[in-house]
Amino acid sequence: MQFELLTTDPASQARAGKLTTDHGVIETPIFMPVGTVASVKGVHQRELREDINPDIILGNTYHLYLRPKMDIMQKAGGLHKFMNWDRPILTDSGGYQVYSLSNRRKIKEEGVRFKSHVDGSMHLFTPENVMEIQRQIGADIMMAFDECTPYPCDYRYAKRSMHMTHRWLDRCINHFNKIPALYGHEQALFPIVQGSTYKDLRAQSAEYIANAGAFGNAIGGLSVGEPAEEMYGMTEVVTAILPKDKPRYLMGVGTPINILENIALGVDMFDCVMPTRNARNGMLFTAYGSINIKNLKWEDDFSPIDEMGLTWVDTEYSKAYLRHLFKCHELLGMQIATIHNLGFYMWLVREARKHIIAGDFVTWKEMMVKQMDNRL
Repeated sequence: MQFELLTTDPASQARAGKLTTDHGVIETPIFMPVGTVASVKGVHQRELREDINPDIILGNTYHLYLRPKMDIMQKAGGLHKFMNWDRPILTDSGGYQVYSLSNRRKIKEEGVRFKSHVDGSMHLFTPENVMEIQRQIGADIMMAFDECTPYPCDYRYAKRSMHMTHRWLDRCINHFNKIPALYGHEQALFPIVQGSTYKDLRAQSAEYIANAGAFGNAIGGLSVGEPAEEMYGMTEVVTAILPKDKPRYLMGVGTPINILENIALGVDMFDCVMPTRNARNGMLFTAYGSINIKNLKWEDDFSPIDEMGLTWVDTEYSKAYLRHLFKCHELLGMQIATIHNLGFYMWLVREARKHIIAGDFVTWKEMMVKQMDNRL
């Protein structure tokens, strides 16, 4: 696995790079559609490949561990074969999902004991078995096991949690190096910077993670309710410290505007459920602002969903027709909106890359932020 930094924008920290894996090349900055349970909700793999065309998608360790379970995953030959996806996959460690089970889990030094949301059964995640599970899943990029702190978070708790995440990282790296990959392709491990919204903790964590010498690094614990300006402030602290010659992944972020602002701060990789989740609720993202397709104003608007035509659905269907599908609770409406939103997110990061290479990213970004901050 290899990462090559190609260009840095002269007026910001934005970067264009190339990450080469055994399942293909990832051109950064990149957005990763979320395929939580081996499926990007509402989209066939053929549509994902041919219409949305992401370089990499994300799977979820917690959910895949519970269903279909690891014996099935190994019998299938790993997640790539199980879901018929031949491009790179990243798996998160399950730390965020465990964090969200606040009334169903207990965190200790050993790991996290939690109750399954599926059937109430008890399970234990440790840094060691999370490495084993991700080896069994077979993702190209694996995440270290961490604790994601809530927002707001007491300073003392954030500090204790950060140090435990660092100790867990050491255990992850030790076990990762002991156990082999199972399916014949290389896997990389990314540690995760924590520290809540405290600059000194974020800087301390970034130093620790940078010194771990991993192939790439991630920033976690943001986009959990804090104001956008705090997110940007923490990202700026961390990217100033993380190695410039390694990919940087900001986990769970965010809106199109969040993504552009964090690209400007030096982030290379993003994932978020927002384009798919919001699509299922009738919200469409466009270069000129967001659309609530359920609003009455679209009832007799027979213009294309998006005249930019970034995916085939944008010009195949009208706004009036899409609104009709949502008002009738027709599944096709959610599928159309999902393809549109994911196509838009992919266009946005690829357009950002073009402008980074051209050297005019900041001017373009400021124009796009202003445009996208509209409700149409």
